Amino acid sequence: MCGAEHETMQPLQGITVVAVEQAVAAPFATRQLADLGARVIKIERPDGGDFARGYDTTVNGLSSHFVWLNRSKESLTLDLKRPEASDVMARLLQRTDVFVQNLAPGAADQIGAAATDLRKRYPRLIVCSVSGYGSSGPYARKKAYDLLVQSEVGLISITGTEAAASKVGISVADIAAGMYAYSGILTALIARGLSGNGTTVDVSLFDALAEWMGAPAYYTAYGGTPPARTGANHASIAPYGPFTGRDGSEVYLGIQNAREWTRFCTDVLHRRELTEDERFRTNALRVQHRSALHEAIDAVFHDLTASQILERLESAQIANARMNSVAEFLEHPQIVERDGWRNVGSPAGPLRALVPPARIDGVEPVMGPIPALGEHRQAILEELGFDRATIARWHAEGVT
Repeated sequence: MCGAEHETMQPLQGITVVAVEQAVAAPFATRQLADLGARVIKIERPDGGDFARGYDTTVNGLSSHFVWLNRSKESLTLDLKRPEASDVMARLLQRTDVFVQNLAPGAADQIGAAATDLRKRYPRLIVCSVSGYGSSGPYARKKAYDLLVQSEVGLISITGTEAAASKVGISVADIAAGMYAYSGILTALIARGLSGNGTTVDVSLFDALAEWMGAPAYYTAYGGTPPARTGANHASIAPYGPFTGRDGSEVYLGIQNAREWTRFCTDVLHRRELTEDERFRTNALRVQHRSALHEAIDAVFHDLTASQILERLESAQIANARMNSVAEFLEHPQIVERDGWRNVGSPAGPLRALVPPARIDGVEPVMGPIPALGEHRQAILEELGFDRATIARWHAEGVT
């Protein structure tokens, strides 16, 4: 099965992915495969499709999550619980390289899409299952959403201010799982090129975010206490976080080593004597005396505007940043100067999309349209050998 024609050979051109997916984690993985030229056929329920389509209507009537995660895919509506769907899936998987699913616990077994069954029938197939907690263990059948996994791995307990814990502002567990599914599939494709055999990739939101909890886990296991909730400050590095200028604007900065601390005191604060202060001599001591440290910094910064602070920090080669809003991020000069935006098609007309972060020399990422629900149903089913009368009847009966 061949995807759309492109002027240059795409890294995954000729690879076909079938995805029974919804929400964030699996769609994020497969969208990145599509960015590299894979043909991604997204199986959706006829009665509404991927439920992420209904999360909101902010993108000219479309869901912001769905627009982000589903460009360059083909949408095939199919009720996988109907017996007719078995024939469709059999024909589809015979010519598929990768099958991805992130159904609720046990749902894949009910529709005959368990990894062990698929691998027996299609030895070259790579089967990737994305779940909440993995295929085994006491939580294997437990439902999981991003917020709940953030809670289970302890991320919420160390995020927020001293007064109140907080979730991370993006779907970090889903994104982490999607990244590991994506890299796991790429690894499996390389391995299949050597051995000729497919394999199973098992990724869970819990395992993915557990890996990302590595630093606080070590800090707690060997230090005896968890990292403190410090808002936008760093729990174990100081100074590292936000400071306010005379004009009320926030500036973020980070000191990573003794050389930078010396330059910061001398060239930014103009208070070299702070380098000799026993409370601030090492990073550990600065963390211990964070309140006094911030008082000393604020005493200088409150007489300077944010622009003046940033000018001093930049001149001293101290890492710094402005506190941008999301709207300011959209027009960030780094994105604009690096030609980071493309237009993609959608049922609502052209929309802006960021190019993928991994820029590969000589490869222009595929930035295809976001599909309408069932947009490719007719073409795909005809390609699989079903006649138009059957397709029309199935559609009328709610099979597709």
